Amino acid sequence: MEPQSGIKAWQWIVTVIVIIILIIIGVLVFGGDKTTDTIIDDTSTSVPNSITGVNRIVMSDQYPGNIVYLSSVQFENGGWVVIHSDTAGKPGAIIGQTYFEKGINPGRITLTKATVEGGTYYAMLHSDDGNKIFDPIKDLPLKDTNGSIIMKIFRAAASVGVEIKG
Repeated sequence: MEPQSGIKAWQWIVTVIVIIILIIIGVLVFGGDKTTDTIIDDTSTSVPNSITGVNRIVMSDQYPGNIVYLSSVQFENGGWVVIHSDTAGKPGAIIGQTYFEKGINPGRITLTKATVEGGTYYAMLHSDDGNKIFDPIKDLPLKDTNGSIIMKIFRAAASVGVEIKG
């Protein structure tokens, strides 16, 4: 019998399969659709802060009271988190607002009217016209890439338990 040298056929097949998988992974990770970059570029050249993918709010239900805690709020540019009471299932009167710088920040908002047990409230992101003074006529609600207002609906409940992230 002759000693076997070289690479066997099954080793070539496995090598080719591994290379194909690595190419596919590379295309998925480093290539693909660049629409996120286009949206950000379009936003910065048109109306700042009106439509973007980097404005968001993370929070949970809250204990009733005069303070609302935000786990995280992210603004592409500085902006306002505005708390609205509920009016017939829609955002109503403004009961508090706080300005946040651009970037990702935790935070809290002191309210002018306390939330009540069982009440529904809305934390809505608003733009800032550059003066860091909230004006509901000039500092309009921000919208996501689908044209929907960026907001988080939450409830005031004494039994929020460990889910509260304030």
